[in-house]
Amino acid sequence: MAPRRNKAKVSPTLLAFGRRFRKYREAKGWSQENVARRANDGQGVTPQYVGMIETGRTRCTLEFVQTMDREFGANGVLVDLWEDLVKDAAFPVWFDWPSIEETTEELVSYSLSLVHGLLQTPEYASVLLYGDQEAVEARMRRQDILTRRDPPPPGCTFLIDEGVLLREVGNPKIMREQLDHLVVASQGPVSVQVVPMRGDHLGNIGSFTIAYLDDLREVAYVESVARGFTMEDSEDLSTMRRALREIRSQALPTNMSIDLIRRTAEERWS
Repeated sequence: MAPRRNKAKVSPTLLAFGRRFRKYREAKGWSQENVARRANDGQGVTPQYVGMIETGRTRCTLEFVQTMDREFGANGVLVDLWEDLVKDAAFPVWFDWPSIEETTEELVSYSLSLVHGLLQTPEYASVLLYGDQEAVEARMRRQDILTRRDPPPPGCTFLIDEGVLLREVGNPKIMREQLDHLVVASQGPVSVQVVPMRGDHLGNIGSFTIAYLDDLREVAYVESVARGFTMEDSEDLSTMRRALREIRSQALPTNMSIDLIRRTAEERWS
């Protein structure tokens, strides 16, 4: 089932910092857009990023806080709060991944068993979500990031194991439509590459997605039977980057991938 937000599970320390940050912003009479333009010594961030900070849904960087401490005239108080409340806080838990998707600059995903949620058709998603229409609609709304105009869509690369094309979800009609949708999606701003089925790369351990945020951080998302998890531990990310290098080295070029998807749709699911 699609992850749902649960305010009680937002990190209390991040939420406390966000509330103090918002008070400083409001005392200046600035909007989130004003703050976003001033951030990181004028390099700026997105207003969505500021909103996530204020609601405890992301862990901001020291560089961001140092700039805003000066802009707010906080005399080091905001930096001290960052040291106490943010520096060692755990990244918000699994249900916040849709917020990360909304604000990321780039997404790179590897799917071992199923089509990534951002590329699923409603019928394919409905099978996976056991007919829960509310959850299906929420998943379809997530896909809006691929076609939005402001801000521009993130750069997205979807690496898909060949087995995903062969694993039946629902019925042949649903599979044919899903594979046709992959072909159409690949003609837009999305890159889709098929990874031939092999057992000798780290990707066979499981699916994962890495988001590259506008403050230069990387956050990963992995799923288990019980739930999904966000990660930003450097060792975890290093392992995922190594897996990604192995996977990419075996992936078919885009044109060959699309040919294989078309051929599989016609030969297996027609």
